[in-house]
Amino acid sequence: MLQIPELLAPAGDLERLRYAVNYGADAVYCGLPEFGMRSAPANFTPEQLAEGVIYAHARGRKVYLTMNTLPTNEEVDRLPEAIRAAAAAGVDAFIVADLGVLDACKTYAPQIDVHLSTQVGITNYAAATAAYKMGAKRVVLARELSLQDIAIIRDKTPPELELEAFVHGAMCVSVSGRCLLSTYLTGRDSNRGQCAQPCRWKYGLTEAKRPGQVFDITEDERGTYIFNSRDMCMIEHLPALLDAGITSLKIEGRTKSAYYVGAVTNAYRHALDDAIAGRPLDPVWQREVLQISHRPYSTGFYFGEPGQYTANSAYFAGAEVCAVVEGTAPDGRAVLTQRNKFCAGDTLELITNDAPPVTFTAEALRDADGLPLETVPHPMQRFTMPLPCAAAPLSLIRRKLPAETVDIRLECGKI
Repeated sequence: MLQIPELLAPAGDLERLRYAVNYGADAVYCGLPEFGMRSAPANFTPEQLAEGVIYAHARGRKVYLTMNTLPTNEEVDRLPEAIRAAAAAGVDAFIVADLGVLDACKTYAPQIDVHLSTQVGITNYAAATAAYKMGAKRVVLARELSLQDIAIIRDKTPPELELEAFVHGAMCVSVSGRCLLSTYLTGRDSNRGQCAQPCRWKYGLTEAKRPGQVFDITEDERGTYIFNSRDMCMIEHLPALLDAGITSLKIEGRTKSAYYVGAVTNAYRHALDDAIAGRPLDPVWQREVLQISHRPYSTGFYFGEPGQYTANSAYFAGAEVCAVVEGTAPDGRAVLTQRNKFCAGDTLELITNDAPPVTFTAEALRDADGLPLETVPHPMQRFTMPLPCAAAPLSLIRRKLPAETVDIRLECGKI
């Protein structure tokens, strides 16, 4: 019998956790200010973590806490308190990359599952089995594996060991993210959640006797981005991932926007449900991943060498969010808050978690006092308008961007 895999989405903060849960994630992964591989200020506070766990558990979803940095001696002393606090908050698993952190989790919160992070670099069945013997319930496989590699690991490891793999989002130039480039160039340690992404920078060549002169080292007129990776997108190949025996399909993006989290999770939720049911992928969900901010797409290493590098570090998006649904007024009109300026007469799309996007024309806009509006110009402005169908809170209103801003296609790999 085919095991139904988990859809795992990123949650950079409490707002994004709510979007992930409402748009179909079975589980979310998040971090605190310390010990997680994303050290940006937008992480959870301990209080928000507890609130997020309550929110997710009330809806039957799980919360995994990233503790996958490589701690220093000074930081190790703070591990027991952090582990106990996270366990008290009710997290369902710790994601770790360091053997000392693994041991500490087993010592101070033995009732909580442990997942070994992709930072560990699990590339074969022997390493996966060893992780299982050390107490890991799940391994997050290295991104450098092919589908055939994963199928062999599945076949040669205990069936109780869960396998997690990335299916969408940014790819790192280094093996499983273990990189010193950021530390060397900026002093920000990528192995402790502070990566400055210097792999996305434009590089040139200098010569010792010609100071100040930078020479291009490629014939591409746009410059040289010798480290810059494409993003991964496997939405078209979910049946193959299921056949390989992957337990959890992971979306990258804890630093991305709530719109990104909601839209990508929504697309993969519907695509995964189709794959599980044996239905062909509805092209609408493949188009959806072009609407969010992304680099050129690739299928990673799943089908062999990925054609990973791209000519520049620009992001592309097919649409932008104009408003978020907050609720419904007594007269049936939707109550919304603005995110980007739009006007009456604009063509918009309604994004919900239970149907494909619906195109409609913005009309009959009213402000919070019920007065007519021709435009909604102010950030977070509260207003009402009729929608083409019912829309729950956290539904999104977006506007397509001009075609010239969307110069990216699914041009690489097997997608």
